[in-house]
Amino acid sequence: MLVSRLEKSIGIEVYSTNSRGVGGVIKQSCEDFIVEEMLVNGSKAGALVSGIPKPIKKQPSTHRYLLCVLIKRNWDTFQALESVAKQLRISLQKIHIAGIKDAKALTAQHITIRDAKLEDIINVAIKDIEIVPVGYFHTKLSPYFLSGNSFKIVIRAISHTKPIIRRRIKEVVKEIKVLGGVPNFFGHQRFGTIRPITHLVGKAIVRGSFRKAVMLFLAKPYPFEHPESRAARKELYRTQDFKKALKTFPGHLYYERLLLKHLAKKPHDFKGAFNRLPVKLRKLFPQAYQAYLFNRFLSKRIALGLPLSAAEVGDHVVKIEITRLPSHRLHEIASQTKLSIINDEIKSGKMGLAIPLIGFRQRLSEGVQGEIEKRILEEEGITPENFKIKGMPELSLKGGLRTALTPLNDFKVKEISKDLANPQKYMARISFTLHRGSYATAFLRELMKSRNPIKAGF
Repeated sequence: MLVSRLEKSIGIEVYSTNSRGVGGVIKQSCEDFIVEEMLVNGSKAGALVSGIPKPIKKQPSTHRYLLCVLIKRNWDTFQALESVAKQLRISLQKIHIAGIKDAKALTAQHITIRDAKLEDIINVAIKDIEIVPVGYFHTKLSPYFLSGNSFKIVIRAISHTKPIIRRRIKEVVKEIKVLGGVPNFFGHQRFGTIRPITHLVGKAIVRGSFRKAVMLFLAKPYPFEHPESRAARKELYRTQDFKKALKTFPGHLYYERLLLKHLAKKPHDFKGAFNRLPVKLRKLFPQAYQAYLFNRFLSKRIALGLPLSAAEVGDHVVKIEITRLPSHRLHEIASQTKLSIINDEIKSGKMGLAIPLIGFRQRLSEGVQGEIEKRILEEEGITPENFKIKGMPELSLKGGLRTALTPLNDFKVKEISKDLANPQKYMARISFTLHRGSYATAFLRELMKSRNPIKAGF
């Protein structure tokens, strides 16, 4: 089954299911894509909860962090947090999250704000952002506390009949269940769909070329971005004139303009310009390149017909905890002598096959999977040691492991009906949950089999 050029450019080179997709479009409105975060303690952030918050108990003397639910519509996570910090007149470093959420969506997630006053939070007024205080927390929020995300999604503009839509959804989901889960690809938004640039910038950083990283970020145009943005990037690439670019780059290119303000004064200080970005955003670039390499490793494994729900000699495996989440601490490489035991554990849900996230401390796989990884790293001209980033050590990545599959939980088809927003077409309303770090779009691409991910709303 053919995969789009865009998906290949972010390392997703294959489908894992053979059933035909339903097509259609996602994210025609932000209410078509609702994401609600779930913490390991059972707390769920409700996207449609609003109004006066419940009374909060008095702050314990040992708890300095106010736990809130941040609800946003059509907001980039980092820009939303910056706006909240600005209105509260606090440093962005005082706000912590468990995970990044989609921009073009209605999302609800938990945040902690250090030393926040309840009355200040209640008075925050930002268009399409709402903050609902929940209580006090003993520490800052981090991915450690995140369990997963619940998704409520509407696929619109489907050309097939109702029975065909229902049958195709059923067939794809059945294949995924047989496979043992959804291939755990990093999704389109990890790289940028309209402008898939994040991993390319990350590669330049990992290779120590901050000039190339900055110029890719600023001046590499893509055909589907806004014409004004594309023209400004082309002009900067041609002239290399940062002062002029600062006048022509549109206001919505907020982060690009941060870099240009620095370069207009110091045109050769590319590392200094990159440092103008928030550190959490800067880290996303090498992490995106790490994600791209993972996608390629997983794609090649699938293409070669190697199993995803069983280990072979040399594969990494991780322990699955009682929470059903993979452990980052308990892992091993499958040996010939333990292979049968390990595969029994995988079959019973106590272990899972894992693939490396490349970093300076992460060991590659061995066996056939190890050969796949070595070959791809050679093609890229990269070694794990490159992820110890000289000149910007705070962006260095130790590496880790990520499961090859992620469970598809609580899947339901809520409704298949006429799509009033697209006459003569149908819509399907679905819901499901995924573990933390997993992408809804990795499942949706299997379900839809879109020829053009951009037109399909990815």
